[in-house]
Amino acid sequence: MVLVVAKIGGELAIRAGQPPVLGELLAGVVVGNIALTGFTGFEGLKHQASLELFAELGVLILLFEVGLESSVPQMLRVGFTAFSVAVLGVVAPFALGWAVSAWLSPEASVYLHAFIGATLCATSVGITARVLQDLGRSKELEARVILGAAVIDDVLGLVILSAVTGLILAADRGEPFSTWTVLAPLAKAVVFLAGSLTLGVALVPRILRAGLRVRVSGVLLALSLAFCFALSGLAALIGLAPIVGAFAAGLILEPIHYKEYVERGEHSLEVLVHPIGAFLIPVFFVLIGVRTDLRTLADPGILVLAGALTIAAILGKQACSLGVIGTGADRLTIGLGMIPRGEVGLIFANIGLSLTIAGERIVDDATFSAIVVMVIVTTLATPPALKWRLSRVPRAS
Repeated sequence: MVLVVAKIGGELAIRAGQPPVLGELLAGVVVGNIALTGFTGFEGLKHQASLELFAELGVLILLFEVGLESSVPQMLRVGFTAFSVAVLGVVAPFALGWAVSAWLSPEASVYLHAFIGATLCATSVGITARVLQDLGRSKELEARVILGAAVIDDVLGLVILSAVTGLILAADRGEPFSTWTVLAPLAKAVVFLAGSLTLGVALVPRILRAGLRVRVSGVLLALSLAFCFALSGLAALIGLAPIVGAFAAGLILEPIHYKEYVERGEHSLEVLVHPIGAFLIPVFFVLIGVRTDLRTLADPGILVLAGALTIAAILGKQACSLGVIGTGADRLTIGLGMIPRGEVGLIFANIGLSLTIAGERIVDDATFSAIVVMVIVTTLATPPALKWRLSRVPRAS
């Protein structure tokens, strides 16, 4: 049922000119709140262990695919402009998210403020990339800056998420707040990413070459997924979010490492992983929607929080346009292109549901719903805003 609902929602979203992920999310919202009509048959989905397992695997595959679509050389080629755009696009939303949370929830802990700030750092560049592609502008300067900055933005966002998560876990263990509790998870995330990239680049080609001697089919996929899950498990073992390991694994596995498999007639890794993602990833987004309780939005305070977070999310990404220096790229186009939170924001929000201190959840159902509203609005607003701006920016000759 979840798979069928996901595809119906995705199809309706595409027909409405929106990304499929938005349809999958809204389909889950409908299913999860159908109890408001008096039918309670789907309430068990919210806490079903098997769906939770599929969703967790789905989010690992999603970040693995994001890593596969990126590369370390790509990050190195984008230059100072994309780097400065990415840094400002993380710092400003984090500060604004913290400020909004502290303003509207002064009684909440500093950990909630930090987590909401981390959630606003996310960028789902896939939505922007699709708009640029549809308009035939994906090769222009603005597109290159946005896509390059988004890759760096993903890395920085994951590092911040890991730092905030580590801080909350330390508090849950009863460790007193100190500079070390802030810097330790941040340092672990940086060391883990740098170490996994360094060791991975050295070891992965050798492991895959050894796999060429095996005559059984599916070796490339099996070794790659094993590598993905191994790094995810290692990340979790040292207190980081498992998605950090999945992303790092995808970043390491570049086409040059498995070109011999392709040369002997096998599919590329992206093609092999895609059907698995098509099965598991929609389960994650539908489940996020199912857990969004619309009744919480009846509280005016939650609607105000959702509105304030949305404004902070939009303004925070406009600040990143200040990083465009001396390239001639249109700043507003870049700022608008960095707005959508999409699937990345939902991943961050879902992690928040599992974080507790002394048995009390950091992110409650009402705050979670407000974050989901912010994700929906920023995702819906970006395509028309970007189309409007690009219609006023001359095409590159």
